Amino acid sequence: MRPAVAVDRKRGLHRAAVVVGVPDTGRFAMAELATRVAGRRSLPAVILLLAGAALGGCSGGDFGRTRADFRNDDMHRWLGAEATGSVGVRASQFQLTEYERQLRDLAYPFTEPPHSRPAWKSVFGDYQPLPSPWRQKVPFDRTAYGRNLIDEPHRSHASRYAMLIDDVRDDITRFEPFFATAIRVFELDSKRNASLTMVSDLSPRERDDAIARMRENTLIVQWVQQSLAWRIASYRWALERLVIQAPDGMAADADRLIGELARLAANPPVAAEPAIGHAVVTKG
Repeated sequence: MRPAVAVDRKRGLHRAAVVVGVPDTGRFAMAELATRVAGRRSLPAVILLLAGAALGGCSGGDFGRTRADFRNDDMHRWLGAEATGSVGVRASQFQLTEYERQLRDLAYPFTEPPHSRPAWKSVFGDYQPLPSPWRQKVPFDRTAYGRNLIDEPHRSHASRYAMLIDDVRDDITRFEPFFATAIRVFELDSKRNASLTMVSDLSPRERDDAIARMRENTLIVQWVQQSLAWRIASYRWALERLVIQAPDGMAADADRLIGELARLAANPPVAAEPAIGHAVVTKG
């Protein structure tokens, strides 16, 4: 009986200690342990948050998208100034129309060499104006795309074929929207040109800007046509090297798509006269 009474008394004292506010070291130890565990669990989240903030401060956007402060309605306006400047004429000071802006937006993916930058550069941002084909001091190298495609590490040659097919298919998909916009721009430029003789009190500066804008639009279409010829040559060289290094049935699909793109480029819905006196050099 006495041991039981002693146990009961200890239990009673323990309960009483809690009631009157005497510290319960056991409970405080458990609470401290829980706090430490929670802190350790939250540490990875804090690290991820800080890493996200650091990446957000870089010049590139997330997942290959251009950073928001780089994007604006006229982010590709420089294409017109670059094209005209490279042939020795000035750019127009007129604001871009909706179709002219769309023409430049759709032209940019063609003017950038395919597969020309690694994925990490797309994430951290390397968007910058490109030189027009009339300004480029280094001749076009049709082997560059294929060498990059072959030299980059891949799990299998099938993935290289797949990347080539995707690049060609992307160009085919972009082709119709660009040239549909070009047709609309040229139609409006024709009306602009006809109205120059009918506008009252037309100043020399206004006339020069109107002519410069029509020239800009024409040069941008020429730029895309030249870029398409380069891309097709690059795709063919890459496919030929893949076939001799790693023959695969996917080569037939790639060849068919390259042929389709070549047929489209050879018969565009609208054609622009080449820039006279400014030859484009090609090597490879």
